[in-house]
Amino acid sequence: MDREQAERLDEQLPDRDWTVLSPGTVASIFDAPSGPLAVVSLGDPSNPRILLAPGVTGSKEDFTLMMPGLAGAGFYVQSYDLAGQYESYRAGPEHRDPPRKRYDYDLFIDDMVALLDAGGGPSHVLGYSFAGNVAQATFLRRPDLFASLTLLSAPPQPGQGFRGVKRIGPLTGLANGRIGAFLMILGLYRNFTHVPPGRQAFVEHRFSLTRRPAVRDIIDLMKRAPDARAALLASSIPKLVAVGEHDLWPLKLHARLAEEIGARISVYRTGHSPCETTPNQLTFDMLELFERAD
Repeated sequence: MDREQAERLDEQLPDRDWTVLSPGTVASIFDAPSGPLAVVSLGDPSNPRILLAPGVTGSKEDFTLMMPGLAGAGFYVQSYDLAGQYESYRAGPEHRDPPRKRYDYDLFIDDMVALLDAGGGPSHVLGYSFAGNVAQATFLRRPDLFASLTLLSAPPQPGQGFRGVKRIGPLTGLANGRIGAFLMILGLYRNFTHVPPGRQAFVEHRFSLTRRPAVRDIIDLMKRAPDARAALLASSIPKLVAVGEHDLWPLKLHARLAEEIGARISVYRTGHSPCETTPNQLTFDMLELFERAD
């Protein structure tokens, strides 16, 4: 498949039932430090591994349209629900040693490290939105676990990651995690991003399981984003910043991040969710990235 074919396929994507996984996908539970994480896998486990991590209020199904293409290219593809999100709702800080009351970066980092360690070698990692922060923080702790890094619609600034959001950025420092979570969930229920009916039904379905405190704590964590720019720039692993031209953050901030970490940047004619709306183009760019890793 070339880039033009990928664009044509993305233009023809139908609405779908997002609870239906791709043929051959295996669902399982991974015993992580925070508790049981829901995982889906596709491909031959002996092949090079890709780990796809979704963001806050998201889930492993966000990559359903990408996994067949990646697996078909000779990779073992896995994705998981972050602790407290959708089918990983049972995972949380109460399972930590010692038990804690809040979801924190250590919880998400330790889970990602455990998942990557279970792969038996460096993996290609994609972090989507908040999971981009988690992936960068995990890289700072265990760079040996990464064969490449893709940051998909990830906050492009360390620290208070919402400050650069279009239009409302300067106001985001006034809202705490509880208010931010309420506004995010309200916007998703109101379908402010105008997703098709099948997608909207799945977005609402996930909230029957997702823990509201997990969303609240993640919103607070996004105001304390790690700064991995120097470490990533010094690393020789291939890096990709992938983003829609109508993302929450201005393209100039994503372009600056790509320059600061020595990454390629790919921009798609979509919004915050290229994995759903331009999955074939994103898959094409990731496979090109992996060739550089080889």
